[in-house]
Formats: sequence, structure tokens, C-alpha cells
Amino acid sequence: MENTNILILGGGPAGLVTAGTARAYYPDKAITLVRDVQQAVVPCGVPYIFNRLGSVDKNLIPDAGLAAQNVQLRLDTATKLDPKAHTVTFASGQGITYEKLVLAVGSAPVQLPIPGSGQKGVFYVKKDPAYLRELYTAVQAAKHVVIIGGGFIGVEFAEEIAQLPGKQVSVVELLPCCLAQAFDKELCALGEAELGSLGVQMYTGRKVMQLVGNGQVSGVLLDDDSEVPADLVIFSIGVRPNVALAKDAGLTIGYSGGIWVDEYLRTTEPDIFAVGDCAEKKDFFTRKVVPVMLASTASAEARIAGANLYSLRMVRDNRGTLATFSTRLVKTTLASAGLTERRAREEGFDIIVGQAKTVNRHPGSLPDAHMTQVKLIFSADSLVLLGGQVAGAQEAGEIINLIALALQNRMTATQLETLQVATHPLLTPAPTVYPLVTATMQAIAQAR
Repeated sequence: MENTNILILGGGPAGLVTAGTARAYYPDKAITLVRDVQQAVVPCGVPYIFNRLGSVDKNLIPDAGLAAQNVQLRLDTATKLDPKAHTVTFASGQGITYEKLVLAVGSAPVQLPIPGSGQKGVFYVKKDPAYLRELYTAVQAAKHVVIIGGGFIGVEFAEEIAQLPGKQVSVVELLPCCLAQAFDKELCALGEAELGSLGVQMYTGRKVMQLVGNGQVSGVLLDDDSEVPADLVIFSIGVRPNVALAKDAGLTIGYSGGIWVDEYLRTTEPDIFAVGDCAEKKDFFTRKVVPVMLASTASAEARIAGANLYSLRMVRDNRGTLATFSTRLVKTTLASAGLTERRAREEGFDIIVGQAKTVNRHPGSLPDAHMTQVKLIFSADSLVLLGGQVAGAQEAGEIINLIALALQNRMTATQLETLQVATHPLLTPAPTVYPLVTATMQAIAQAR
């Protein structure tokens, strides 16, 4: 039986950041990280293995960082957790005792019982290098690729694969538009237009009834009886938290199906923490459970857990998870943080909306100028910022981080109206029409 002070199960962003943070705060503790795949992948880089990266191997996280931090790495699969004995047993038969345990075991793809889904040519989005190499080979050989699910990963797969020669890519999405969970319809339309420019066919508001084929998939049958040709199908319809180990050990599982944790990521067992996809999330504004599974969220949770393993060194008030997203489709960056207008109204918030459009250079005749669009949602009475969306060039990915900071600090429209920003002709919109400020001013005008 091996002994360690801090045992981390899982080698993705949540596990790695927990290890690094724990080493910084507890330099004298022995830290062991156990994962069940030979090498860890960069989760957000998975869609780009087919074209931009050109291989799975270019999307792997090196283990050198763990060695530099004096973190012991083990390759094994946990099969049993005994919280009372502070012991984890593994498939190899080995056991490890711990003082503190961090569950960073991630999630697994949702697999619906759709007829025909067991055929050859049907894949899911998994973070296993060996599985991804099989998918990479299948994509290169395929002609008609159908992606089921128009969320972030689905549209990124579509954009990447559509740029390969000889590919006809289709996206099937149950909701009225792609990216509908993160954006209002006018920004969703911008993303769909970019995909359309690559020849991607979109079937929105459509339900998959069956995968057609005789052992090898040949088509996707939709609820209007139309059939989309497919010699390769990729399911990207979400993931579920990996909780079997925790559930069998008697840890409380939350309403969302994730492991219940408090604001410091502690489970119902005081010496066991859970971070990342396997841990339950609660919305920043409503406190309802939400299925937000992002590497950025996991990393933030890991820093809190890693610091607080032995004592509460990093204070975190119970604000919940702020969903902050960004993606890039062809030439347009789309980013979102907090509540969309649609969701704010569904939750019963009385809101005002401010919008602004301007070119991202000044003057706009400069090369590579691109339109930037900002949409902000405020509480009508308090003028507290509730959410924001950005569409534009690459700088949109950083504007949304500024919006996220404002959301976390519950900034108001009157504070954002006087925001002091750095601007430059080659880098940003003009200071006279900076879109974040202009959208705020429009909202204030409505309030008055």
C-alpha cells in the first residue's frame, strides 16, 4: 500500500491545476496524480486535430510540468474509494492511502439510445488520445460527415473538418439555432453564416430518429423523414459527470448529477474535494444547478481547492459559476458571459439591453478592420450587469474577459459608463465609440 499526502484522481486541466496550486501552497506535502490515459489532451484543442494541428500528438499536454513540481504520476484506473480508511484501490490491484483526496475525474459523452448508433462510423467526442487517433483516421477517409449537436464543440468540429478537401459537412441541432445555449439568436446567426460560407449544411430544429445503415452508417434520418447522407457521424450532444466512484463511496450526488460540493469544493466527506466536470455547478445569478463544463471553470475551481486542502487560505464567497464562453468560426469570434437576454427574461429578470456596433480599428480604413458588436444585459432597476455577448475579430475573446470581470464584481452600468480603457489605432476601436462603453450608455438612456 502506497502512501501520499495529497492524492489527485484525473489528469486534465482540473487535476493539473490542483496539483500545481497544492504544490505552491503546501511545498512539503507529497502529491500523487493518477490518470487513466497514457497522455492527457488539451480539451479545447480536440476539434483542431484534423486540420490546423494535423495530428492528435500535437494536442497533448506534456508531463514535464508535473515532474518539475515534484508531483508523482501514476497511470491506473480507480475502482474503489473508501473514505473512512482514506484509501483508493486501482484496477492494477494497487492501493494508495491519502490525507486529502481530490476527485478531478471529468465527464463522459452522453450516448442516447438512438437506433443504429452502434454501427461502424459512429463516434463521440472523447479525451482519449487512442480513441481520437481512430476518429482522426476516420475523418480523413470520410466524404459525408454529420455532426449531431450544434453547441461549441459541434460547430468547431464542423468548421475544422469543412476546411479539409472533399468533405461535405452537416450539423443537426435540436434547438432553433446553433450555439443557442450561449447566445441570443442574432449572434447565433453570425456563427451560422460563417459555417455556411464553408458549405456546411445546417439542420436546426430537427431531431435525429435513426442512423441508417447495414453495419456501417450511411445516413441520418430526421424527424421530418428526410435523410442526410453520412459515412461518418460524430455525436457532440453534451457530457455527463463521472460520479460512479464517488456514488459508490457514499458521497452525496447533487440534483444535476454531479458530485455535491460547497463553495470551497469540499464534498460531504471533509477530506475529499471535487473539481471540474465531475463537480456540481450552480449558476452565478440564480443559484440553480447548471451543466457548465469548461476547462476555464475547472481551472478556477482547482485553484480554490488546491489552496484550501488543509486550511481555508483562499476565501471564496458563494457566488456560483459564471459561464464564460468563446469560439472562433472562420473570421468571426463569438463570446458570451453570464445571462443571455433570452435566459434573463425566462428567469424573470426585469432587464434593459444595450447594444453597440463599431469597427475594431480607428480609422476604419486601416487594413484588417473588422466589425465589433457588443450586447449587454442589465437589471432595469439596479443597473447591475447580468450578461454580455461579443462578436468580432480576435479581440472579442479579451473583451468578454473584461465583461466577465465586471460580472464577478457586480459592476453597474454607471461604473462601466466611465470605464477607462487603453486604445490604439492598430489594436482597438476608437475611444470615442468603444463598444463596451457605448452599449452601456445606450442601456442607461433606456433606463432614464
